[in-house]
Amino acid sequence: MILDNEFWTKRYMEGNTGWDIGYPSTPIKEFVDKWNNKQAIILIPGAGNAYEAEYMHRKGFSNVYVLDITEYPLKQFKQRVHDFPESNVIHQDFFEHEGEYDLIIEQTFFCAINPSLRKRYAIHMHELLKPKGILAGVLFDAPMNQDQPPFGGSMNEYRTLFEPYFQFIKFESCSNSIQPRQGKEMWMEMVKKSF
Repeated sequence: MILDNEFWTKRYMEGNTGWDIGYPSTPIKEFVDKWNNKQAIILIPGAGNAYEAEYMHRKGFSNVYVLDITEYPLKQFKQRVHDFPESNVIHQDFFEHEGEYDLIIEQTFFCAINPSLRKRYAIHMHELLKPKGILAGVLFDAPMNQDQPPFGGSMNEYRTLFEPYFQFIKFESCSNSIQPRQGKEMWMEMVKKSF
């Protein structure tokens, strides 16, 4: 299964984007509303149409970066949010990206990568975060597709995956999911472990 630029561009062009709800996810919006450091350096990987980034930008966060393997949604985002800094829109494979971030937001990216890359995801998230950096966001807590994204998982699987690299702050079922996702999402908030 090759989930590359071509695959995702085709999905966007065909409108096969069931993950795209058209506005910021409620759990992330409520988390952002409590995050006081507007100068924090923040990455949203697999950002797609980046509604969360738009929301944060409008709230005065000055160092939000969006990254996606396909340029298609990033162009849509730039057309929609004219004053978002051009240098903060990154067309690149997440696993090739380098940087240092205070906070990384997870929103429908983890479920979109090949499950064989999940350990690499955890390691690379750890690499991209500054000391005491936070990885926060939503994961699907439900069995999903086996042959194409979105790929699901379970709380136990995620705990085993992230425990070597992160200390859990919150790791629980979402109480504020949007209606179609109620009972299928969990909230993770974790701080980078130092070795």
